[in-house]
Amino acid sequence: MRIAVIGAGGVGGYFGGRLAAAGEEVTFLCRGAHLRALQEHGLRVESIKGDFSVHPLRVTDRPEDLGTPDIILLCVKSFQVPEVAPGLRGNIGPNTLVVPLQNSIEPLRVLPPILGEEHVVGGMCRIISFQAGPGIIRHVSAEPDVTFGRRDGQDEPRLEALRAAFVRAGVSATLSRDIQATLWEKLVFVATMGGLGAVTRAPIGVIREMPETRAMFERAMREVMAVAQASGMRVAANIVEQYMTYIDALTPTATSSMQRDIQEERVSELLECNGAIVTQARRVGVSASIHEFIYSSLLPGELRRRRRLTFPGDTPPGG
Repeated sequence: MRIAVIGAGGVGGYFGGRLAAAGEEVTFLCRGAHLRALQEHGLRVESIKGDFSVHPLRVTDRPEDLGTPDIILLCVKSFQVPEVAPGLRGNIGPNTLVVPLQNSIEPLRVLPPILGEEHVVGGMCRIISFQAGPGIIRHVSAEPDVTFGRRDGQDEPRLEALRAAFVRAGVSATLSRDIQATLWEKLVFVATMGGLGAVTRAPIGVIREMPETRAMFERAMREVMAVAQASGMRVAANIVEQYMTYIDALTPTATSSMQRDIQEERVSELLECNGAIVTQARRVGVSASIHEFIYSSLLPGELRRRRRLTFPGDTPPGG
């Protein structure tokens, strides 16, 4: 199976690295210092599941070098999907499937018109990991797993082959017959952890131990669950209870990628996660007051980082 991994950060580097280490034909698309380090020294993954390295590594910054793979794992951030997707049109062969692994529900809306309805499936992953330096991925918490499935819920032999490849690589992998509901179930957690983490600037160990923030975490997840149900999604009835148990098992220092991006003054997935929840809540007439607060509080800084808003005293571009 020929697999292209678009983006070699915390998600692409870890899951693509596991597949490459297991002998799958994996090619990474990335750029900058990370690209050069991967070309020269290969990939090093420091993981609570066991460190490993892959060298030599197939890696390029030219989409045309990828050919037309069987699977494209799209591992960039949600806000990068509209920018990256058009450049992948030349990599879509008759049998190519694109599996997005973002935190948001937005890729399933954005990708089909660009890459073709028949080529896009739904996907998600769970892991807390990040790029620790050029050529280095650090996995610090959470049991890594991936889930994917056709949007119509039908069987797909190519996805079964991908699932088997992940299992051979030591990664838990599941096929979903209702991937849209599965994506909303993830959003219940990831938007809440990212949003509350960014507002409080606290790691999960603090948030889960303080009665005030723990209660807010649970209420915020129930808001997303209510929005999902009002949107016709058949999310698990006990998904909030499952996630409360899940956060209690996380490393106390764990933070989400959105929180880290905001704290380090990078563009984040605020609009694509909490913003998408707020928009859909208004559409279906459901209250999402905590996520409204999170989104509204963090929005000015987010728009500033996206260069769509300037604060008094900011230096004009090129100034």
